[in-house]
Amino acid sequence: MDLDESLPRRRFMKAAVAVGGASALSACLGRAPRAGEPVPEGVSDPSELPQRQHAWNDRVRVDGDGNVHLPRHQAFLYLTLDGDGPPGDEARETVETALGTLDRAYERSNEGLIYSLAYSPSYFDRFGDPLPDSVDLPEPRRLSGFENPEFDTQDALLHLASDRGDVVLEVEEAMFGDRSEANGIAVDATLGDVLIVDDRRTGFIGAGMPAERQAQGGEPISGIPDSLPVPDRSPLFMGFEAGFSGNQATEDYVTIREGPFADGTTKHVANLRQRLGDWYDEQSFEERVMEMFSPGHAEQGLVEGVGDNLGADSGIDAFLDPETIEQSIEEHGRVGHAQKAARANRDADGNVRILRRHVESTDDDLASLHFPSLQRRLSTFEDVREAMNGDDLTDNPAIRQRVNNGILEYIFVQHRGNFLVPPRRHRALPTPRPA
Repeated sequence: MDLDESLPRRRFMKAAVAVGGASALSACLGRAPRAGEPVPEGVSDPSELPQRQHAWNDRVRVDGDGNVHLPRHQAFLYLTLDGDGPPGDEARETVETALGTLDRAYERSNEGLIYSLAYSPSYFDRFGDPLPDSVDLPEPRRLSGFENPEFDTQDALLHLASDRGDVVLEVEEAMFGDRSEANGIAVDATLGDVLIVDDRRTGFIGAGMPAERQAQGGEPISGIPDSLPVPDRSPLFMGFEAGFSGNQATEDYVTIREGPFADGTTKHVANLRQRLGDWYDEQSFEERVMEMFSPGHAEQGLVEGVGDNLGADSGIDAFLDPETIEQSIEEHGRVGHAQKAARANRDADGNVRILRRHVESTDDDLASLHFPSLQRRLSTFEDVREAMNGDDLTDNPAIRQRVNNGILEYIFVQHRGNFLVPPRRHRALPTPRPA
């Protein structure tokens, strides 16, 4: 995709991040919404940073209701090691040096750079030893009978996030291109010295951003109907808020508690294509509320507009009782997406079990969604996804495998990958049982 210099600055920045590369960085430096403003620098001693790579919440924007707002621009770089067998100490030192450069160059915040480096089961298969029992990291697999995703089995995933698209681009060029400095800090070693970028995907999140991106050159992107219906205030293509703090696990809850990878977490990342013609053109607002949240939300008029009136909690816990769900199906012939998933997303004490950090994408001019989920054990995500499938609710003929069954009719899984996000002390090419 070529960069259209006539685009407004915000749209131009999002397009530049999607394109990537040195030319995109050069083009956007003069047109970034905050061009000329300095990027806050990082720490002189990276050991001062927290052990938890996934500890983002106190480093980003939080609204008045306590909802975390993820950085607007994100990139997912799927990386492979060159050659077979486990990496050596020299490669490990190179990766640690490169990451230390990023820590010194950029403040760990949405104004600077937040990132994590995670590793797949395929990476750990390079070693003779298995992972400890404290780490639950199976190979990715199909999680429903109606999906056929490609599995991401690359060695590692570098996840970059910033409110400044120029920062994301500069980091990529410093780590995998020819840029000799990162925010004024000399680059003495790069990730590209050891790792190869096998795939690059980009995402964005924020009120108004999907509406701005639902068309390219005046034409709707694939998955968006001709009416261009995405609400101006929505942070997601499907038109509603998500990620309410009361419906998210805490970072502490998803953290591994024991073993060599204590202070780490597991990460599932799915990529889902969205087909929203029927969602907007055939469904009323009330029907969309029913299928996104629950029929009870529509009955009681709980959701206004994009749902920002809900504050810090969608209120879904009031609609999880099996009798309530059965009655809603009998009366409305539908069940809600959040309603189904939440049944498995609470522990015995009522705590939420997974932490979702999903962002939208227009890679390849398709409306899609990157869905990173953090949890202490990967099997927890699989449990929640099984509940989301709603197979146990299809005894009623109104609920079919994908029809009237939450939002399954409108999303199609393209990729799945499982990763371990190690603590900072083991972030550079760890062995399965580090000292």
